[in-house]
Amino acid sequence: MFDSFPHGTSERMDRPAYHADFRRVYESGIRHLNKLERGQNFKERGFTSWEAFAAGEWDRALSLIEEKRDVYARQFRTAARLGILERRLRVVEFPVTPYVQWELFVLRLRVELGDHIRVLDARDITDIEQSRPVPEVVILGDAALYEVLYDEDGNAAGANRFTDRALIRETSADFDALYERGDDFHAFFDREITPLAPPVVVH
Repeated sequence: MFDSFPHGTSERMDRPAYHADFRRVYESGIRHLNKLERGQNFKERGFTSWEAFAAGEWDRALSLIEEKRDVYARQFRTAARLGILERRLRVVEFPVTPYVQWELFVLRLRVELGDHIRVLDARDITDIEQSRPVPEVVILGDAALYEVLYDEDGNAAGANRFTDRALIRETSADFDALYERGDDFHAFFDREITPLAPPVVVH
């Protein structure tokens, strides 16, 4: 899976350029957005819930997630207006990292509002990841594929942009196959996340 991806030709974009290009392509008539999220530790500075989580204020972090309700609801209304089906596959390693434990509460709100998210146990794809992890990608129809980049500290750092249609089709097909293997979000959350104690954040 994703065999051609490491050899593809891409254009490196910093974060502002990536966001601008994403918005342009998103509104260009695509019909689906697929996101594969693989990393287990990211930083989301500026998101008040994440800031509380990073400060070790678990209960406050969870309550602040609600601040995103209107933002996410508008996002999904826009997707519906444009006729875009958005799907996300979240790969989770065990034991679950504090960041992923927090993030799944955020994703639970997104699912409540209409996002299509499935969760994949990393232990179920060890055969696929023998030489390298599955890529961290966002696919916009057949128009653009972004490998999302992060710095060593887990901060968003832009993306590599791919436009080769054959590569995008192959990566999309591999995403589809993994998405079908993923767990229903609520089933995974109730089974694996609900029983967990509040995480201890180590700085």
